[in-house]
Amino acid sequence: MSTPVDAEQAWQDLQRIRVPQERVYDEVERCAEGDSRATYTTAGIMWVFLAVSGLDLSWWAFGLVLTAYVALLGSLAVVYNRRTRVRLHRSRHSWRSFATFFAGMAVTAVTIVVSGRLVDWLALPFGSLVQATVSAGAFVLFVGPANRWAVGSLRDRGTRTLRKGTDR
Repeated sequence: MSTPVDAEQAWQDLQRIRVPQERVYDEVERCAEGDSRATYTTAGIMWVFLAVSGLDLSWWAFGLVLTAYVALLGSLAVVYNRRTRVRLHRSRHSWRSFATFFAGMAVTAVTIVVSGRLVDWLALPFGSLVQATVSAGAFVLFVGPANRWAVGSLRDRGTRTLRKGTDR
């Protein structure tokens, strides 16, 4: 069975679909690049947690600080997730966004451990403040470029899918 296809009508339909799709990708990229408040807020919360955890706290006080840290990060994630205006079907997260998340966890964990051992080895005064500052700085320096790299793939993936559909 073959259905006659009007090339001009197919082209117009494709353009009608492509323009809103491009606007969606523009909005996603704008949200990822232009809003650094979440990054700085997360880094600030992490800095406070690391600075306080370096103090001589009892086990219940440390548990309380850890609970507050996890609750603050969770509420921050909920607030910024609800604020996002654009919800893309299947293209909201790509393999790059998951790779960025796990690489960020690894970079942050390694920075915390290495800076902690370095502070202990050098016996620096106010070591937890040094460790917190180095770790939060590494987090901020990694997250910005990594998020731009992860979000940039959404537009490319959408155009590749679109091109595959027109090649047939």
